[in-house]
Amino acid sequence: MPKVKRSRKPPLDGWELMEPALDELDQKRREEHYEYCIKEGYADKNLIAKWKKQGYENLCCLRCIQTQDTTFGTNCICQVPKSKLEVGRIIECTHCSCQGCSG
Repeated sequence: MPKVKRSRKPPLDGWELMEPALDELDQKRREEHYEYCIKEGYADKNLIAKWKKQGYENLCCLRCIQTQDTTFGTNCICQVPKSKLEVGRIIECTHCSCQGCSG
């Protein structure tokens, strides 16, 4: 389901009828995006498989989640949510120079 900004107002009448159709359209859009990325060579199938999992939607490369490539055997620093980091701290992946896959 696409992220919809919710207000304190109750949903409109008939929303429950539209919601499944919106979910289906969003899923179709995602699948078309994945196919396009493979076709154009932007991403491989393993990366796209990770994009489908919750928390990995913005993952830029697979090296960011490989624990054997890090000093302490954990995920890359760019996988730490910005809300969990110190205020004003700028992070950068040592592998791909990404500044935060987790958003």
